[in-house]
Amino acid sequence: MATDGNKGGYPPRPTPFTRAKSYGAIDLGTNNCRLLIARPQDGELVVIDAFSRIVRLGEGLHGSGRISDAAIDRAVAALSVCADKLVRRHVTLSRAVATEACRRAVNCDELVWRVRHETGIALDVISAAEEARLAVLGCHNLMEPGDGPALIFDIGGGSTELMQVEADGHDVTIHDWISVPWGVVSLTEHAVPTADSLPARQASYAQMREVTRTAFAEFASRAARFANQPLRLLGTSGTVTTLASVFLDLPRYDRRAVDGLVVPTDSMREISRRLAEASIADRAEISCIGRERADLVVAGCAILESIIDLWPAARVGVADRGIREGILRTLARQGGDVPVTRRIYRR
Repeated sequence: MATDGNKGGYPPRPTPFTRAKSYGAIDLGTNNCRLLIARPQDGELVVIDAFSRIVRLGEGLHGSGRISDAAIDRAVAALSVCADKLVRRHVTLSRAVATEACRRAVNCDELVWRVRHETGIALDVISAAEEARLAVLGCHNLMEPGDGPALIFDIGGGSTELMQVEADGHDVTIHDWISVPWGVVSLTEHAVPTADSLPARQASYAQMREVTRTAFAEFASRAARFANQPLRLLGTSGTVTTLASVFLDLPRYDRRAVDGLVVPTDSMREISRRLAEASIADRAEISCIGRERADLVVAGCAILESIIDLWPAARVGVADRGIREGILRTLARQGGDVPVTRRIYRR
């Protein structure tokens, strides 16, 4: 006899299992391959998995115009790890982007083909404009509050983007921007010290400063209209997070201490010049720099100082977020979820 409306006396059907949506973002840069996987929860994006590996995709690119076979192998290996994580986390929507190294390399198609056939990931080689948009979307909420003009910069491995923005709540508008083909990898390869000596390091740093000053000149002329106004400045990149770690004298990198930190501009300059004059061995001994960044951090310092020259804010905001977070927010909107910009890590 049927009971509780269950005709025929059969047991009730189980409630269908619905898996929560999850989103994946991959950023294959000139130096790093990074992945974030996040799930919307209570109006926020909760990061449930992350991965980062230095692949040095742009190594030698400045001179040859090609991505080396070894660099392609490193990138494919890193993206294979990302692909496995996307499957294990049952990612609903994902996007994988490649930036300046792929934009410049004559053999970019070879990398894209290998990645597609060996990992199943479809790499999207994005424009500099799209790179700037995603970086701003991912980190603008960390800009210091105020009414003064705001600049966000992203020092990458092969390029640097400057974006003059206006933020209104969760929305942000880019009023002016520039992308130059100088990042920590390309600039390091362009201005190699002639010897392991203080004068040679100083000369190399001066050359880096001149190259970046010239590259930013057009944007600097437009930025001059903001003279004598209270400027706001926010950076997203390995350079600013590394220098923030040195400022805090951290024994090892700690994202929780760095993301959202505000550092006096004078302190950023002092650290930059100190690192520029140190030998590569001495820089490698600084625990929050280490061997992997010791050779590249000086170029980042030169780029940062040139940015401060044209946008002399009193403080520099530090963001350990950017393109991947911008991708995640875009995917969440496509999936019908519009989370706030705060990012939470949960394992």
